[in-house]
Amino acid sequence: MTRLRGATRKTFAALSVRNYRLYFTGQVISVSGTWMQMVAQTYLILFTLHGTGVDVAIATGLQFLPMLFFGTFGGLIADRVDKRRMLYATQGSAAVLAFGLLVVTGSAQLTYVYVLAGLLGVVNLFDNPARQTFVPEMVGLDLLPNAVSLNSVVMNGARVIGPGIGGVLILTLGVSTCFMVNAASYVAVLVALS
Repeated sequence: MTRLRGATRKTFAALSVRNYRLYFTGQVISVSGTWMQMVAQTYLILFTLHGTGVDVAIATGLQFLPMLFFGTFGGLIADRVDKRRMLYATQGSAAVLAFGLLVVTGSAQLTYVYVLAGLLGVVNLFDNPARQTFVPEMVGLDLLPNAVSLNSVVMNGARVIGPGIGGVLILTLGVSTCFMVNAASYVAVLVALS
């Protein structure tokens, strides 16, 4: 029993830091919401707007191309500004964009989805490096390897949780609910940052 308790403490050591624990919880909620939105966006394009796989690929590409082409610039900016303030700005902007997708579900056009996906890509250009470099400031160098491992758990777990919840919400409450829940999920990170 002592070995199990020791292994558990070691596995979750970074969660002993209160600020990281709050941030971790906010990330679980927010990143799951982001993956839920990805499923809802695909559903919106394919079944509401009667798009094709190419349309889904364009929207997805627009969301990730800014990071591909300008990722180093986003990292450069994230290193030179206050990360907490940047995360407030990026998480708030992502919430507004998710709400924008919610608004356009009623009168959606593919162009609107493309624009909002591209804007979300620009937000992520600054958000991803700021998030990744914010963690060492919270936990310190001793707990950093553990915190990085836990962040990997969050990212990979959210890839399972978010689409699963998104599928259930789409079938029961409609596609717009996923965008609304994702917009609300950013509140968890904003609260954790405060």
